[in-house]
Amino acid sequence: MQFKQHYTREQARALLPEIRQWLASLNKARRVASRHDERAASPLAAGDDLGGPAVNEWFQNLVRIRKILQEFQEREIQLKDLERGLIDFPSILGGREVFLCWEQDEPDVEHWHDLDSGFAGREKIE
Repeated sequence: MQFKQHYTREQARALLPEIRQWLASLNKARRVASRHDERAASPLAAGDDLGGPAVNEWFQNLVRIRKILQEFQEREIQLKDLERGLIDFPSILGGREVFLCWEQDEPDVEHWHDLDSGFAGREKIE
């Protein structure tokens, strides 16, 4: 077995409200990081040092991102695509280790795929 933690469909479902919040927070933090990068690009290109409140805010945003990503990592839940909100939960189906696959616009965990096949190999859970 590749993973220590395996999720039943019910366990994955129960985590969806929290995962939706994590995804929303990550997307917001990503937008903030992008704004910081844009603001810093010109001064850094000119060889200026950055400091003060802007760098502090940038750093705090990175810490927020890291904390949320740790939530996924500690649970062995894989964030495959942040923009799509594509999530894989390690699971056991039919005695095989697979991923339960979910996208943030889906109302429920309804698909699975082999560890190696990825999204293209998604199949409906029967």
